[in-house]
Formats: sequence, C-alpha cells, structure tokens
Amino acid sequence: MAEIVLISGLSGAGRSGAADVLEDLGWYVVDNLPTALVDTIVDLAAKPGSEISRLALVGGRDHENVLPKVAKLRADGHRVRLLFLDASTKQLVKRYDATRRRHPLAGEAAGLVESIELERSELDPVRGAADLVIDTTDLNVHQLKDRILHAFDTGTESRLQVAVESFGFKHGLPLDADMVLDVRFLPNPHWDEALRPLTGHDPKVSGYVLETSAGSDFVDRIDELLASLLPQYEAEGRSYLTVAIGCTGGRHRSVAVTEELAARLRARGVAVRAKHLNLAS
Repeated sequence: MAEIVLISGLSGAGRSGAADVLEDLGWYVVDNLPTALVDTIVDLAAKPGSEISRLALVGGRDHENVLPKVAKLRADGHRVRLLFLDASTKQLVKRYDATRRRHPLAGEAAGLVESIELERSELDPVRGAADLVIDTTDLNVHQLKDRILHAFDTGTESRLQVAVESFGFKHGLPLDADMVLDVRFLPNPHWDEALRPLTGHDPKVSGYVLETSAGSDFVDRIDELLASLLPQYEAEGRSYLTVAIGCTGGRHRSVAVTEELAARLRARGVAVRAKHLNLAS
C-alpha cells in the first residue's frame, strides 16, 4: 500500500513549495492534480515493479472532492495524510501583488481580497480535517522547508543528493559544478601506449592512477574533506551538490578518481551518482 500526502490549501500559501521539499526527500510529486485522477496515480504506484512508494499529490480546484477521496484511500488501506497550507489574507494579497499573478477565482469574485476569502470559505472543511496545518504567513521559504522536513523526513537516508562527475579541462568547466578538483598532477595513462586506448573504468588504468602515493593520498584527503563538508551542506538545506573532477581529456585520471570517490561516498550511505561528461570525446 502506498504512503500518500494530499497537499491542499489557499492559492499562494506555499503548496508548490511544500511539494518541492517532498520531491527532494524522494516523494513522487504530481502537481495540480484533479481529484478524479488520484485513483489512477495510486493504482500506477501500486503495480508490481513500481518504484513509487510515496506519493505527494497537490490538489486542484475541486475542493469539495478532497475529503471523500481521503476517506476512500484510507478505506483501501493506504496511509494518507492531509497537509493544508494557510496564510493571512493580508499576506496573500502582498504575494499576489509582488508576483502579479491572477488568482484562480478572479472570475468568480469582485476583486483579489474577495477571491481569497471565497477560496478560504470553500476550503474551510478541508482545513478542519487536515492532519497538519502550516500557516506560512510569517515563514520564508527556508522556514517552510524546515517545517516540512520536520513533519515528513524519516531520517532513513541522506537528503543531500551528490553527483560526482569527471570532465576534461580541454572541453571546458562543467556549468553545474559546485566544487571543482584538478587531478592533472596525477600520473597520466595517456603516455602509456598500452593504457591509452582504455578508460578510467579499466582496472589497469585505475590502478595506474590510484595506487601511486599521490593518487591514494589525494583520494583519502578528498574523502575526508567531503565527509566533513556534506553534513554542513545538508544542514544549510542544500538538496544537490555536484563535485567535478577534471583531468586533461576526461577519459583516464578523472574517471578513475570519480569512480573511487563515488564508491567511498556510497559506502558511507550518501546518495551519490557518478557520471562522465567527456568519456567518449
């Protein structure tokens, strides 16, 4: 059975922001979902072989159908929580004035304040039945994120997603890199005719690079550095971090070091993926 969070609330109160936080936590998020389609999404998640175990569904305009749908899902055995995002009318007016967006009920009321109050009255039963109500009137995006994390983060895995990527300096720096490490000082397999056709994936190349004193010392030190830095990045609310490892061409040294660092991070429980930008260049 699926674990489901239905996100409801006033327009402009932070529903999409809450959904973004849940997505970073590994939830499968569907935004602006009509209630009639909830069963379809849940059925897809429940199919054998599906990798979807946690669903965060941001409701659409059909507010009157939310509570009957929650009741049905619970009767079917799913664990369902109803999250409601609220904010004062004054604050919502300020947000709409700042973004210059049109309120969804603008065509049904005389003005912005009236639209907000109309939506509030429509959603009052949903708010009353919610498992968790978060008033975002005085919250910034970081404080809202902290509230969502406190309520929904199980703590079973790292929230920080780390990418370790190899590249070649001759191709230019990766645009998405948060940290760049230069390994061009390590022994270069390119100058060994037997190793030149191979890549850093090959044990002969990785051994050539990593089994030297310079190679092993570098990887040990970077591993220690990341072990101390990653919790700090996570504490600051970072969801993604990209560490780029560069050599001249991006085929030998950077690939070997990237794979080794990724393996060490993975062994420590870090959610990490290794990718190679210039391996085929």
